[in-house]
Amino acid sequence: MALAALHLLLKSPRAGSLRAPLRRSLQLCSWSYPVHAPLSYEAIKQQYRPEVPEYFNFARDVLDRWTEVEKEGKKSKNPALWWVDGAGEEVRWSFEELGVLSRKVANILCDACSLQQGDRVILILPRIPEWWLVNVACMRTGTVLIPGTQQLTAKDILHRLQKSKANCIITDDSVAPAVDSVEAQCQSLKFKLLVSEGHREGWLNFKDLLKNAPSDHHCVNTKCQDPMAIYFTSGTTGSPKMTEQSQSSYGIGLTVSGRYWLDLTSSDVFWNTSDTGWAKSAWSSIFSPWIQGACAFVHKMPQFDPNIVLQSLSRFPITVFCSPPTAYRMFVQHKLSSYTFKSLRHCVSAGEPINPDVIEEWKAQTGLDIYEGYGQTETVLICGNFKGMKIKPGSMGKPAPGYDVKDDPEKTEATIRGDFYVTGDRGIMDEDGYFWFVGRADDVINSAGYRIGPFEVESALVEHPAVVESAVVSSPDPIRGEVVKAFVVLTSEYASHDPEKMKKELQDHVKKVTAPYKYPRKMEFVKELPKTISGKIRRNELRQKEWRKY
Repeated sequence: MALAALHLLLKSPRAGSLRAPLRRSLQLCSWSYPVHAPLSYEAIKQQYRPEVPEYFNFARDVLDRWTEVEKEGKKSKNPALWWVDGAGEEVRWSFEELGVLSRKVANILCDACSLQQGDRVILILPRIPEWWLVNVACMRTGTVLIPGTQQLTAKDILHRLQKSKANCIITDDSVAPAVDSVEAQCQSLKFKLLVSEGHREGWLNFKDLLKNAPSDHHCVNTKCQDPMAIYFTSGTTGSPKMTEQSQSSYGIGLTVSGRYWLDLTSSDVFWNTSDTGWAKSAWSSIFSPWIQGACAFVHKMPQFDPNIVLQSLSRFPITVFCSPPTAYRMFVQHKLSSYTFKSLRHCVSAGEPINPDVIEEWKAQTGLDIYEGYGQTETVLICGNFKGMKIKPGSMGKPAPGYDVKDDPEKTEATIRGDFYVTGDRGIMDEDGYFWFVGRADDVINSAGYRIGPFEVESALVEHPAVVESAVVSSPDPIRGEVVKAFVVLTSEYASHDPEKMKKELQDHVKKVTAPYKYPRKMEFVKELPKTISGKIRRNELRQKEWRKY
């Protein structure tokens, strides 16, 4: 049966687009302190009954409430933010300390930068505590936050400044030169804040201002549908596009992630490894943990290092962990039995589908399941494997409770079908109600009448010990119209093997583990796959390259 949607299912004899009903608002649950998720999916759906307030501000209505809980002695001693740099330096802020410091930053935005509610602020910082302070300060002032990754080029920064018409940019020494090189083309940019021990001409020094800023600030009384942040999509199918989220869409909508998918309570220490430039960092490094009063753990880690991650999971009392599929693929290539994760109880993954064999290998070596979730920058969690559910390796789980979505008006218009938001992804739903990702709508391969999803072929390939990762796309064929082509990265042990013999071995392997008609008739061995800055494979780039040959 075809997959259709979040919780309204369209039945069709063929796979259709993933769709999700749009709602005009989210409802905030009556305040209750977090408990572990119920042990049944039905109980989750019944328990989640959000209510909408007319006014909502996450800093005031959630973070400041947790400060009061702290003062009353009703919360565990875990900090709100626990940051480590890997060299011995640590920062631990309680919700009260987070509140004091974020109010000081809010005064910087209002006074030194003269920003008003609705003005836009681009934030490009690595995993340092100031990133979290600016996030909260923007909520308090009603300014619209626009995060970006430090890997952005000057051209990328120019695109974001011009498209967003941002009034202010906050960054560090590594990015400031790129900003200066394009500033003349950005008429709306009025203020530049530098997070640095040093100074730079034309920039205000953030740390100097923070020392002298007052700590009293009255939070703006934002309506629940007022804009809160703009995220640029990762650009897997084209140029990055702006996606707007309201004060409530993440601040309330991610309750379902924190409470049911991540299974967090105020006694948990949660580590999400996402880059600060992406919406997933907002999902799991701000809203989901802090809605539940949990500790957000952060490792500075300038570059992703699987050894550092595994060592940190052993060293620190991290109870819940989230990382993308690419990271888990790296982890299982290490001897996990040499690490002891004393506190870890729950693992999740999102960003791309995770291969079933990786889930099984992680479980075999750690004893822990990986709970996959599916969402987009435009949404919150659409589907998930929730705590207490039976996991079907490779499935994205079942529909999450309702959510709100905001987007660029023109782009949103193109995705609306009546009451449904068309995600552009393809999938199927099985007889038990579980959803299975097939691929982006333009990734699905139509070969001699057979519709083939690339992910299933990629999963089959990666089960072979020779394969590190792969990307599967359509390739033109005079007889079949399209055929399956696989771009394969081999492990170092197999890289020197005879290419033709290796190709035949992998083709036979795919025929054995999935339907024979899905095997890759064409194969190319490559050293690496093209990826977005966020690490997602750019299949569209490979596909376009393949079709340009003909």
